[in-house]
Amino acid sequence: MTATERKLKVETNGLDVIDDAERRGSPRGLFWPWFGANVSVLGLSYGSFTLAFGISFWQALVAGVVGILFSFLLCGFVAIAGKRGSAPTMLLSRAAFGVRGNRLPSAISWILTVGWETVLTALATLATGTVVQRLGWGDGTTARVIALVVVAALIVGAGVLGFDAIMKLQTWITWITGVLTVVYVILVVGDIHWDAVSALPSGSAQQWVGALVFLMTGFGLGWVNAAADYSRYLPRSSSGRGVIGWTTFGASVAPLVLLVFGLLLAGSSEELSKAIGLDPIGALTTLLPLWFLVPFAIVAVLGLVGGAVLDIYSSGLALLSAGLRIPRPIAALVDGVLMVLGTVYIVFFSDGFLGQFQGFLVTLGVPVAAWCGVMLADVLLRRRDYAERELFDRAGRYGDVRVGPIALIVVATALGWGLVTNTSAGWLNWQGYLLEPLGLGGRDGSWAFANLGVLLALALGFLVTLATRSRIRAQEAA
Repeated sequence: MTATERKLKVETNGLDVIDDAERRGSPRGLFWPWFGANVSVLGLSYGSFTLAFGISFWQALVAGVVGILFSFLLCGFVAIAGKRGSAPTMLLSRAAFGVRGNRLPSAISWILTVGWETVLTALATLATGTVVQRLGWGDGTTARVIALVVVAALIVGAGVLGFDAIMKLQTWITWITGVLTVVYVILVVGDIHWDAVSALPSGSAQQWVGALVFLMTGFGLGWVNAAADYSRYLPRSSSGRGVIGWTTFGASVAPLVLLVFGLLLAGSSEELSKAIGLDPIGALTTLLPLWFLVPFAIVAVLGLVGGAVLDIYSSGLALLSAGLRIPRPIAALVDGVLMVLGTVYIVFFSDGFLGQFQGFLVTLGVPVAAWCGVMLADVLLRRRDYAERELFDRAGRYGDVRVGPIALIVVATALGWGLVTNTSAGWLNWQGYLLEPLGLGGRDGSWAFANLGVLLALALGFLVTLATRSRIRAQEAA
């Protein structure tokens, strides 16, 4: 069978361990899916999101570099598990939590990825409607409906087809969006006013930490639960350093460049910065000449599709790992239906975006950070490849339900939610319940928006797992 014939077929691999005959490529190939998933012009909007914490350009720049690189480095380390175990991320997580105990983190992962693909689809739909309105072709409603249909078809279609289709699509998205994004930067560079940017006042340490954590959850921590889904197709002999390096580099290079430019644009215009909070992508069109609006719509939609495609593929795998027994393509299709329903609500019924988006990221960022800490320590402590067959055996070395790691996730999440707040999302007013008892000023104090709960959950998951390394030693001895 030729490579072309293979790419035209629907991938049947779900939670399967990838056979050695199917493993191919090198770590360098990881650059394409990760770059394509993160080259979205949404990265420009993060400049406005970051400055909204009340910090200066230089503070935001440092928070961006540290937050983006560190969070994607976590993805790189988790990706090592893929080449060691030849299986999806949330299946390999069974080694830490047990075969059925892993259903809890898998369910959390599924909610996160479905949420992300919904957000990205909604942004692509909103951006298309804004472009149509600026061109004077209507009120944008019909365009949004058409955009939703086209975008959903691309995302769900690639998700159903699977790995080979996604790798091919991401390569094209990388080149197209990369070139058109450079053109966008050239066209709007005149809207940068350094005097205004440099005059932004500095914020407190607490505000800087809040921006840092927000960037971590918006970038790398939003991908850690999918980090091994693509490295699982690499040969076992692949370089571990190469897997870490190419994953981190491919995922972080575009967000870093886009964030810096986004900070300069948002810092130059308070009006633009506020508009981004309502329509993160569409607001960026106000700086463009009419002739580039259609190319901009293409780059915006393709960039967002690139991220959503990886999400829907991984969300389907997480759904299977959570215990639903259906074929992988059907799981992707189920997630696609939920994605469309969520997008319809956001685009046609919901008011405002930024507050709800921040609430979503931080709230799910806490349990995902706790899982990431456990998984990261688990991967770093292992010296051998996974016993792949026993990942499916409740009586095997990995056990059925590992109470300790599950309890750790629950406790870390409970503590973490007590240290985060989001006043823009009314459904999250219950959070932050530990800020007052711990003397951090309560929900209105200086630490209220530092989002310390995410860092606490990550640290607890990692350190407690390191301290209980005897479990992993026993597994490998077996």
